[in-house]
Amino acid sequence: MLCATFFLAAFAISCGRTPGSDVAATVDGDKIYRADVERYFQNQTSGSNQPLSEEQATGLRLSILENLIENQILMHRAGKLGLLATDDEVERRLKEIRSPYNDQEFTQRLQERKLSLDDMKREIRRSLTAEKVVNKEITSKISITDQDIASYYGEHRSEFNLIEPRYHLAHILVTAAPDPQGRDPNKARNEAEARKKIESVLGRLQAGDDFSSLAANFSEDSSTSANGGDIGIVPESALKQTDVATRDSVMKLKPGQYTPVIPLGNAGGRQIAGFQIVKLISVEPAGLRDLSDQHVRQEIRQQLQDRREQLLKTAYYEVMRDRAKIDNYYAQQVLTAGGGR
Repeated sequence: MLCATFFLAAFAISCGRTPGSDVAATVDGDKIYRADVERYFQNQTSGSNQPLSEEQATGLRLSILENLIENQILMHRAGKLGLLATDDEVERRLKEIRSPYNDQEFTQRLQERKLSLDDMKREIRRSLTAEKVVNKEITSKISITDQDIASYYGEHRSEFNLIEPRYHLAHILVTAAPDPQGRDPNKARNEAEARKKIESVLGRLQAGDDFSSLAANFSEDSSTSANGGDIGIVPESALKQTDVATRDSVMKLKPGQYTPVIPLGNAGGRQIAGFQIVKLISVEPAGLRDLSDQHVRQEIRQQLQDRREQLLKTAYYEVMRDRAKIDNYYAQQVLTAGGGR
């Protein structure tokens, strides 16, 4: 099978199927340009202190291209389903992203990332559209029943017997270093910008804006921002091992409250690495948590939902790829060159 695959790839190239050298791949005839791959590559590597080897660079470019192919597949699917993000939706998200900056600062951010305003709007449209497709095709079809929750609780009862209090936390994090991947046009580059950004967020919180929405739009913690900044459950012993400022601020909170801006030191503690605002969602006392506890039920429901969603996403992307006509010319070139760029 491997020999056959290699032969077919080589045959395709030799027969001149590859379009101009500026095209990295096509999806149902739509072109993905090498310039786009290279732009993402430069954004992701510009802040790195260690240069990539040729093999590492090629692998990263292949990974970037796979993501672009996947995005294009979702855009095509969205078009068929009537789910493409509208101009109004794009403008609303753009307004949220640029709200902490004046026009000059925002323009400078775009220039640093070699993006035009139209480029950014395309990125926003792609992201919003992908969210719509996933919600329509996957999330909306997942149903977690009461029996599912009860079964999980019965099989994992020990997980709900707490030996110490636990704190359910969320945060909005802003770091003071440039983004090495260059993906976030809203990223602070230094301490002054980070402080300005987090204080702007705090002002919006104090004005009544929703914490989770602000976290989704402004937090620089990519592992939590998509979930409204939700860090999850933190045992009291772990909380006590965090930095003193965070620990003391959080332990003064009542559920629903948030801390003031908390400065975060770097590993050496001599410089400001960033700032955060932490929200206390709830506190769970020590002891056995009963299934009748709505927080327990919601925790189980979310865990089961996340698992099924990830599984269905994997299957969905495979099915969509099978239906699409994809020509990955860059991958063919790498194969022919024996692993080089």
